[in-house]
Amino acid sequence: MVHLPNAIKEKARAIRLVVFDVDGVLTDGTLSYSASGEEVKHFNVKDGVGIKLLNVFDIDTAIISAKDSAPLAKRAADLGINRFFPGTKDKWPVLADLMDELMVDPSEVCYVGDDVIDLKVMTRVGLAISPADGFWMVRDRADLITEAPGGKGVAREVADIVLGSRMPLEEAYIKAMLPEFESLNDAKDK
Repeated sequence: MVHLPNAIKEKARAIRLVVFDVDGVLTDGTLSYSASGEEVKHFNVKDGVGIKLLNVFDIDTAIISAKDSAPLAKRAADLGINRFFPGTKDKWPVLADLMDELMVDPSEVCYVGDDVIDLKVMTRVGLAISPADGFWMVRDRADLITEAPGGKGVAREVADIVLGSRMPLEEAYIKAMLPEFESLNDAKDK
């Protein structure tokens, strides 16, 4: 993991909820359609390990996406993300309700977004992160820009930042080496 300024480490240490946008963050933003018109999304398997590790260490995760699709719902379910809000055009009210439900302060939220629809949320949370290839306005307002571009391990990098602010990453990854890790579906409110 790259060296982070102390101010970013402090913000990351306070995080109790990590919220991801999807297109341009968990995917590279490319829209693909099958011959029958069904949307196809490509997710990075490394992100799954990062998201599961956050959950293992009691850091809640959520997805708030403007789009809705069967592949996205499947990926959220596979990762045990039961705080899943697809088809959300105005993300702030949804996040505000979620923070109330979880009793989380905005300073304890990390939001990862890549485009202008995410700015309303990113300017109100404790740690705003953009992928390396996020829209320039988003990168300008982000507290941190990942080394990875969208769809290429952004969530894994975010997990490393949040977990690495609390413990040596080797300690965190011990959990990922356990045989039962891949079968973990550690969503809390099932």
